[in-house]
Order: sequence, then C-alpha cells, then structure tokens
Amino acid sequence: MDLAVSVRGLTKDFGALQAVKGIDLEVQEGEVLALLGPNGAGKTTTVEILEGYQNATGGQVSVLGLDPQHDRRRMLERVGIVLQETAVEQFLTVREVLRRRAAYYPHPRHPDAVIDLVGLGDKTGARVRTLSGGQQRRLDLGLALVGDPELLFLDEPTTGFDPNARREAWDIVRSLTGEGRTVLLTTHYMDEAQVLANRVAVIAKGLIVATGTPDSIGGRDTGTATIRFALPEQAGALADLGLGDVGATLRTLDGRRMVEIATEAPTALLHAVTSWATAHHVELDGLEVARPSLEDVYLQLTAEDQP
Repeated sequence: MDLAVSVRGLTKDFGALQAVKGIDLEVQEGEVLALLGPNGAGKTTTVEILEGYQNATGGQVSVLGLDPQHDRRRMLERVGIVLQETAVEQFLTVREVLRRRAAYYPHPRHPDAVIDLVGLGDKTGARVRTLSGGQQRRLDLGLALVGDPELLFLDEPTTGFDPNARREAWDIVRSLTGEGRTVLLTTHYMDEAQVLANRVAVIAKGLIVATGTPDSIGGRDTGTATIRFALPEQAGALADLGLGDVGATLRTLDGRRMVEIATEAPTALLHAVTSWATAHHVELDGLEVARPSLEDVYLQLTAEDQP
C-alpha cells in the first residue's frame, strides 16, 4: 500500500529541550492510526509538524507526498484538521462558517451535506456562540470535512461528547475510511483507539516505544491471561479445586472470595477448572478469561513518562 504519511528520524528541539528524539512513523493510505502518549511525550509536537504548524529540527517528513514545511499550501488543500481548540467566529451561523471554509478548497463537500453528516441539522441557522461544547466539537469536525480531505488529522476529536455523540462520531470516521480516506487520530480514550484504529503507535519521552494493532500491541494477543471466578461454597479452600500448583491466589472482592490464576496456557487451565465444576454440578460465578487491556499495556509502556 502507498503511504499517506512517512516520517524518518524526526527530531524537534526547543532550545536545550529535545521534545522529539528521532522517530520513524508510517500511516498507510486508507487506515486509521491512533497516536497515543501522555502529555509532554512529544505527541502534539509530532502531529503539529505533520500539519505544518511547526518546523522539524531534523529528519524527513512526507504528507501525501508533500513536505509540510515547504508545500504546506498544497498539502492543506488535501487534508482536514481537527485541533484540540479551534477559534471559530462566534457570531456567524453554522451554515455561514462552513460555507466560508468551503470556499477555500478546490473541490469541497456541500456545506449542508456536511451539516447533516456531523449531526447539526437542527442548528444550521444557529450562531456559533449558542452551541454547546459538544455541538461546537461537531462543528470542528465539520470544518475539517468540508474540504473533502484525503487525510484527516483528528486531535482529541470527541472531547466533550456524551456517549451517544461519541458513537456517532465513530460512525462518521468509519464511513470516511470506508471511502478510502486516511485518519491520524490522537486520543486519551483507549476504547476509541480500540474501536477505530487499524494500528496504534505509542510515544513516550519523544520516542515511539511500540506499534501494532490494538489487539496485538505489547503482546496482548500472546501474553499472560488471567482466569477469574468466585470460589464455590463446595470448595472450602483453593486446594479443593484439585488444580495443583498453578499459582492461584484468593482475594475478597465485594464480599466474595475470588480465585485469580495467571497463565500462559489458559485453554488447558480453563478446561481443568470447568471439568471440576461440571463434576461437582457447580456454576462458576463471575467466570472470565481476560488479557491485559489496551489501557493496561499503554500505562505499562508509558509508566516512566507519567507525571
């Protein structure tokens, strides 16, 4: 596949502070890549360089085959950007704002179609200053879409959204990628990255520390799993389960004694647990098999970079 974004050896210095320390990053055409990292890790600086708001100190950057530093005008005709904070004319209406923005692009989407797409149909004639925080965030997304971009930079796009609005925004992103568009997403919502991203890149202390699919990053698909269930009354102690030495622990949670077993072979161990339960005609309350969540892996990868 062709690359929508290519970064090689990117560095960015602010005086004596090196915010970005030589990262490599690729975004394939048509994919959603989520860039995750704590505040101060270099995430925002990296994205601002890709958007052309800042110049790199070193390295090579290509966005849609263009250099954001020297070809920014041509690049902006083909990208859409949702910033964390956007200054929008407060006394214009939603339609007026989108019509004006559409005039900057060679082949824009019709503003009314964009208004419907982002769920502001009942606010078409409302002035921006009257919109709620979530509605203003929808307008920010509309402003990024009105130019009919090939590539979208979405910086915390669902901040301020209620759960329903977040799901609707996710549907919009899915529909755009279904049309072959590319998205580079930054978010602090791990469920958002899990649902939307084809791949995830984690940045910490100015370096990319891990990349992969949401299900595989950090060894999520091959690492240790944890089996949990409530200790049945028929088993007065862990030894009564007949599992041998499997490293099981017993702890009290919400008044129940919960068995926890960490294992790299969950299938065989689960078979042993359920065979005991079946033989004793017991239902195992709270039975679950869990691997580390994306949030667990993210916190582990960025632990030294947390404030």
